[in-house]
Amino acid sequence: MSEIIPNRKIIHIDMDAFFASVEQLDNPALRGKPIAVGGAENRGVVAAASYEARKFGVRSALSGALAKKYCPELIFVRPRFERYKEISSKISKIFHEYTDLVEPLSLDEAYLDVTVNKKGNPSASLLAQEIRLRILNEVGLTASAGISVNKFVAKIASDYNKPNGQKTVNPDEVIPFLEVLPIRKFYGVGKVTTEKMYQLGIFTGLELKSKSLEFLEKHFGKSGNFYYNVVRGIHNSEVKSDRITKSVAAEHTFDINLSSEIFMMEQLENIANSLERRLKKHKIAGKTITLKIKYSDFTQQTRSKTLPYFIFDKGLIMETVKELLYQERMKDSVRLLGISLSNLNTEQKKTVVVQLKFAF
Repeated sequence: MSEIIPNRKIIHIDMDAFFASVEQLDNPALRGKPIAVGGAENRGVVAAASYEARKFGVRSALSGALAKKYCPELIFVRPRFERYKEISSKISKIFHEYTDLVEPLSLDEAYLDVTVNKKGNPSASLLAQEIRLRILNEVGLTASAGISVNKFVAKIASDYNKPNGQKTVNPDEVIPFLEVLPIRKFYGVGKVTTEKMYQLGIFTGLELKSKSLEFLEKHFGKSGNFYYNVVRGIHNSEVKSDRITKSVAAEHTFDINLSSEIFMMEQLENIANSLERRLKKHKIAGKTITLKIKYSDFTQQTRSKTLPYFIFDKGLIMETVKELLYQERMKDSVRLLGISLSNLNTEQKKTVVVQLKFAF
């Protein structure tokens, strides 16, 4: 069991349907209409959906074909990641006017520790409101926020009043909030774990809290300790302003399934080119090469090898990738291939973040 750290003031900001909202911002003709970013190709997958599309059940990671079936009026838009990065950078600048303790999770969400902030405002709720208003006025997009004593509760709270809303869970409200929370809404509890918990009679936070640490570790391994603590409001993870990159990857989904290793090697050469460009751009090297294979039946396999030295060169990467590809026979035709490099030189750069603890 973890020691309880004195309360912090944490804000989780989550942009509303970010990619789709940027497209509607830039193209007024798309406003108020169901749109999906990505997914238009035969084998494409939806990257993001507007709220108008979500009403029909269109969600990210849904195939384009199924999305169109759910919503015949759906408009597909090609993703423009450079534009999303540009907008994300503007939003990040706003965050940093309030605190240097900003931890981005992706282009569209971040944690902010405002326990001590540049505005000298003791109210995290008012700060969240002000930040959301500035994003709307200066960028033209809406954001939602969750405010609480730790990252875990703030993350869950930000989903409560979406879109364009916020929810504060004060220190004395954390335990009651978690006790009535459906287990499927616990951040970090996915579909498989939810089903397993249901089978064990765990449907709410209160039922999770009734289980002993030994019981949870027996059924969920190391994650058992995490579940035991978070349902008691204990989550001591600090907001880290310098997230260290753990891996760099490139992958591609094919229009036609590949069944020949020769054709796969050709595609892997292209993927390795993309990976090498990213590595050189960010001056990153790594030791562990992983080949990702997704078969036509959507089952996935990874094969890895760790070298005794750091590499970033495409030729050296491909030597290992070829070895991994021919390591064993393919069990089926392949719809996706990917290469990732981990065990990076960036992990040797440690950043120490000093965080002061004050009452909420």
